[in-house]
Amino acid sequence: MSALRTTLLRNSPNHFRSLSTLRPLALKANSPIKLPLASQSLRFLNTTPAVFINPSRSVGDGGPDDIPHHGVNVDKKSRMDFQPPPEPGADFNVVMIGAGNIMFGSDEGPWNHSFRFEHKLGPRLKVTALIDPSTARAEQVLEGKRQSFVESAYKDTKVFKTIDDYHTYLEDKNEADPDAIVVGCPPAYRGGTTKGTDLEMNLIKLFPKTAYFVEKPVGTGTVQAAKEVTQHLINNGNIVSVGYMLRYLRCVQKMKQIIHENNLTVMATNARYSCAYEAIAKPAWWNKAIDMGPVIEQGTHFCDLSRYFGGDVDIDSVVARSVEFYEKPGQLSKIPVDESKIPEELRIPRLTSAVWKYSNGAVGSFTHAVALQGHAYACEIEVWADGYLMRLVDPYNAPTLYVRRPGDDHEERHVYTDDDPFFSEVSSFIDCIEGGPDAHILSSFEDATKTYELTWAIRLASEAARVPPS
Repeated sequence: MSALRTTLLRNSPNHFRSLSTLRPLALKANSPIKLPLASQSLRFLNTTPAVFINPSRSVGDGGPDDIPHHGVNVDKKSRMDFQPPPEPGADFNVVMIGAGNIMFGSDEGPWNHSFRFEHKLGPRLKVTALIDPSTARAEQVLEGKRQSFVESAYKDTKVFKTIDDYHTYLEDKNEADPDAIVVGCPPAYRGGTTKGTDLEMNLIKLFPKTAYFVEKPVGTGTVQAAKEVTQHLINNGNIVSVGYMLRYLRCVQKMKQIIHENNLTVMATNARYSCAYEAIAKPAWWNKAIDMGPVIEQGTHFCDLSRYFGGDVDIDSVVARSVEFYEKPGQLSKIPVDESKIPEELRIPRLTSAVWKYSNGAVGSFTHAVALQGHAYACEIEVWADGYLMRLVDPYNAPTLYVRRPGDDHEERHVYTDDDPFFSEVSSFIDCIEGGPDAHILSSFEDATKTYELTWAIRLASEAARVPPS
C-alpha cells in the first residue's frame, strides 16, 4: 500500500454536496434574454440535480461495456455517515485473513475493511475467525476492537494461524461455513497454484460456497498461474470481488455515465502516477523481487482504471521504456532506505512509460514516476472520445473530474465530497451475497487478472528495452 496519504474521509461536514460547473442552458430563439456585458462570460455553479436510477442488477464483470446502471449511482451519497442504520436480521459471519493495515487501518490512509463491514452490517456482523501467522498481532487488534462499540462483532472471534486450522475447528465443532471471507494477506500468498501461494485454490476446496473479497493485485506469481486460479473460481461459481476501489469513485462512475449516455467510443486513455518516494521507507517496495516493482505494486490501480475505460488490451502491442537507477536522470537524492543492500538487478526503475493498443483500436498510455518528495502524490487519468475530454485529478485525496464537451471550450468541474469508494465496494459485495439493492461487483477476479497481466507486460517490456550501464 506504500506511504500514500489519503484524505477521502477527512472532509468537512459543511461541504457534503456534489458540485458541478455546468454549461448554461441553451436559450430558445423566441425568448431571448439580454445579459449585461460583464456577466456574459460568467460560469454557473449549481448543485447537481438528482438522477433517479433503478437498482443495479448483479453482474459478474466490471468491464468497459457495463452501463452506469450496473455501477454506482453517481447521485447517491456513498460515505458511511450518509447511510441509513443497518437493518436488523440474522448474523452475517465473516472470516478475515490478515491482521494488517488493509484489514484494520493505519495512519497511512483510509483503507480499513473491518471498519466498512462494521458500518454496513451493524450488530449483524460476527467475525468468527481472524487468520494470521502472527497470532500475537491478531490478538492485539482484536483486543482493541473488544474495547470499542463494535465489541459484539469480535467478542467470540477465534484466532488461527492458517485457514486449514480454522476449517478443522469448524468440522470438530460441526459449525457452519462463513458467509464471506475477506482476504487481506500479502499477495505473495495468493493468486498462485503452488503450495504457499495457492490461497484461493485452498479456499475453493475448503469453503466452496462462500463469497470471497480479495485485495489487489491478485498475486505476485506468474500471469498464467493467476489465469488458472481465475478459471477455477469461474468454474466453481463463487461471488468474488477484488479491491480496485477507484472504480467505485463517483467521479469514475460519472465518466462511465457520460460515455454511455452519449454513446461514445473511447479513443485514448492517458494515466500518470507520480509517487512521493521520500516517504516510502519500506525496503521491500524498492526491491523488485519482493513487491514486484512500482508498476505492479503501485501503478496497478491506474492500469486498472485505464482498462476500465479502454477495454481489453492487445498485450502483444505493449511497448515501454524506463529510467534506471544507473542512468543520470535516475539518480535520486532522498531515498529513505539503504539501496546498496539491494542487488543492482533488483533495484526498481525511477520512471516507466508505456504505450499500448486496446482491442478496439484505441490507444492507452501510462507513466509511473518515482520522482516527487514530501508526502503528496500527483495522479491523474485522461479519457478522450469524439468531442470529449474527461480528466480525473487526484483520485486518492480530493477526486475532481473535469469534462470538456462538444460546443463548449470550457471545462465542467465535478466534485463529490460525500464519497467513500472503500465502503461502496464492501456494500456492493454484501448486497451481491444477500440480494441487496446495489448488487454490483465492478472488479471480478477475471477482470483483475487482466490488469495484472497488463502491469507485468509493462514491466517486462521496459526491462527488455533497457540500455545496459556503460
